[in-house]
Amino acid sequence: MASKPKQLLAELSHPGPHEVLRGNLALVGLPGVVFTPRSGLGLPAIAFGHGWLQPTGSYRHLLRHLASWGIVAAAPATQRGPLPSHRLLAGDLLTTLDLITTVRLGPDGISVDPAKLGLAGHSTGGGSAVLAAAQAAENDERPEIRAVATIAPAQTLPPATVSARSVSAPGLHLAAGEDLVAPPVGHAEAIADAWGGPVQLRTLGKSSHLGVTEGRHWSQLLLHGKPHRGTQQLTRALFTAFFLTHLTGTTKYRPLLDADVKRAPIEVQDEPAA
Repeated sequence: MASKPKQLLAELSHPGPHEVLRGNLALVGLPGVVFTPRSGLGLPAIAFGHGWLQPTGSYRHLLRHLASWGIVAAAPATQRGPLPSHRLLAGDLLTTLDLITTVRLGPDGISVDPAKLGLAGHSTGGGSAVLAAAQAAENDERPEIRAVATIAPAQTLPPATVSARSVSAPGLHLAAGEDLVAPPVGHAEAIADAWGGPVQLRTLGKSSHLGVTEGRHWSQLLLHGKPHRGTQQLTRALFTAFFLTHLTGTTKYRPLLDADVKRAPIEVQDEPAA
């Protein structure tokens, strides 16, 4: 019997069955972190773009959560200054995917399947993930990006809304309902409206721009919002369902993706005509 969306949400809100290892991307030439299951071959993987001024540590529990469900999750720690290059961060996200698909991960020979790659990000890191997906789509030498998910995405230079038109991979965009830094109407909604492939937009109620971040950071003095446990739990569950569905081919979590969730209703659901 198929599980109900509420049951799936509860299941994916908790850590998965895999023990998790943490690694340092700097050992292979790029500052950043990577979280992996302790073992596994041909695993799915995502590269995650951090928000403006945010350290990768602000997302450690999200990345660890994905890894506990069998998804290798890596985040470059580049372009962290007050005037970052979104284009270069997008390039670093693709480089991150290149690295984790070609180097040995963990003591037991963990490997990533280059046909199971996704991108994700928060704030301008979400916008940069869109830029990266478009770059990959326009370059035949790059592996195909199978799925893109963002939380409180923000516009970038060049505009993520323009790049979104080139992305045919499924997209999941979670807007923060109380976001005063990147209000949904000009950011998450605009990106979803421009998306070239299947797309879903949800609005997380009672969520601010920094809701998904974890712990204390000096940037909280500059940016509106603060960490919010409900936002973090919803993001972990929805990202996990989305990437397991689109990177591994499982249909188990499709009912959750197709259903309205309390505090995360579906605002846009679009399947472009073939």
